[in-house]
Amino acid sequence: MKKIVFLLLMLTRLGYACAQQPFTKVNQWLDVHVSNMGGRVILMVYHNGKIVYTHSVNQMDMLQKMATKFMAKKQGQTADLDDYSPSSRQAIASCSKWLSAALVMTFVDEGKLQLTDTVGKFIPILSKNGKGKITIGQCLSHQTGIMAASLKDDLAEMRSISTMDEAMQYIAQLPMEGEPGKVFRYSNVGLQIAGAVIEKIGGKSFKTLFAERIAKPLNMKNTDYGTGKVPLPAGSGISTPEDYMNFLVMILNKGTFNGRRILSEASIAQMQMNRVTPDVKVAYSPTEAGGFGYGYGEWTMEKGAVTSPGLFGSFPWVDYNKGYAAFMMTFYIKNDGRNQRYKELKALVDEAVK
Repeated sequence: MKKIVFLLLMLTRLGYACAQQPFTKVNQWLDVHVSNMGGRVILMVYHNGKIVYTHSVNQMDMLQKMATKFMAKKQGQTADLDDYSPSSRQAIASCSKWLSAALVMTFVDEGKLQLTDTVGKFIPILSKNGKGKITIGQCLSHQTGIMAASLKDDLAEMRSISTMDEAMQYIAQLPMEGEPGKVFRYSNVGLQIAGAVIEKIGGKSFKTLFAERIAKPLNMKNTDYGTGKVPLPAGSGISTPEDYMNFLVMILNKGTFNGRRILSEASIAQMQMNRVTPDVKVAYSPTEAGGFGYGYGEWTMEKGAVTSPGLFGSFPWVDYNKGYAAFMMTFYIKNDGRNQRYKELKALVDEAVK
């Protein structure tokens, strides 16, 4: 009996090793680049109905450990310096935008909201300040025409705000820099407005709506928008690799997860249509986005791939041509070379996925 158990164990390990073998170059790439990505990383890949690859690397040096401890202390938390695992939970910054846009689209699917609806219809203070004609679609694609403050200043202001209505009062006072739909400025503003709108329609808080409509049906048990008084739909999400992968699987399956429809195929298609057309002025786009286009809550890459990377380096993506989804979790601020690293890593995963 012991020999049979031993044999089964060895066959299982051999099968796992064979499954990982095509990813040898990916392993090597992560080992080489982890020092430039906060010293710690995990990558998961889903293909043909299952997770085919999971690899975690931890080479944090003393300085990186100190920085992690400092960030945790600043947030009133205890630093976790262990290896990342599929259940490691941390802030995902702008990876949140994809989740939030999907939440808004559930209301579109139900006919309770249209992408052409103007925000003044739901939030009068925006109309009083010349912003009422901005559409929901423009909110989701960063084309409100509002001159948003710098990320640092915007976050500082939002920390002093206690309600979503106060957030709308703050945004209402911001200046316009162009006609809605004609200027692209990557910021927190548009999704904050969209979040306020669905609160009005849904009669519940943004956090509750997300939990009910996205997190619960996708079995994202450890994903939420933090403990702040006012959630930031564009950036306050906290998640785990395994949770976020469930969301990506839904995107890959064009709106379904475990046989349940979360979003319509039409909504998935709308989200993935590049809205940054030649007639749109790009006022600000983050360096790590490179030449990507932008849809609703997500960047459009080349050759049928979409993504929504975050400020702290985490990189989720779905490749329809290859039929897989992947999520890399990291935590670091310096963004030099990020776009090139994203492209290099994706090319290696493309090669490994058969």
